[in-house]
Amino acid sequence: GFLCGLDRDTQALELARIRLAPFGDRVHLVHTRYSEFEAALDGIGWDAVDGALIDIGVSSLQIDSAERGFSFSSDGPLDMRMDRDSEELPVSRLVNRAKLEDLKDIIERYGEDPQAGRIARAIVEARVRKPIETTGELAALVERAYPAAWRAKARNHPATRTFQALRIAVNHELDALEEGLDTIFDHLAPGGRLCVITFHSLEDRLVKNKFRRWSTA
Repeated sequence: GFLCGLDRDTQALELARIRLAPFGDRVHLVHTRYSEFEAALDGIGWDAVDGALIDIGVSSLQIDSAERGFSFSSDGPLDMRMDRDSEELPVSRLVNRAKLEDLKDIIERYGEDPQAGRIARAIVEARVRKPIETTGELAALVERAYPAAWRAKARNHPATRTFQALRIAVNHELDALEEGLDTIFDHLAPGGRLCVITFHSLEDRLVKNKFRRWSTA
């Protein structure tokens, strides 16, 4: 059987439902977080799984939708919540209310951006004049905060790491991933397999360290 656990986007869930319809009742679609894996299993009466695949990437359905606020390629409101029906607050609240040191720490830790201090100060100074409300405003602000020499040699847009950091922070992504990994591992049948698709170094490091600890326990 198949268990497809999606905590990201009800549109993606519906597309999965259509695509997997030929499998009938062998497929169970659950709109929930990784960390709620145990409850999802309980809901269908399973004790364990023979294999699990976690795809941690952001859905293109989210990135391509300007109103979701994930991308600066098209202007939209600063949202970035994976699940807008959750109790999480949009990233605009974080950008416009967080303390300077907290913003710096988020961009430095989750974006691994060496310009985190300059970016955080630019955000705090700008929001005094008016709230930062759109992805375009934030991206332009971060770009101006970058030293000219850094902008000239940057392979990606200067705001790329900041957007990643804020998205991770507002969705508590790494905490959810770590808790989800532990929960899934605890429900793997003997000989079962767990596979994880990661997309940046923070996720990759967390998953590898977790697997390493499991293998030596």
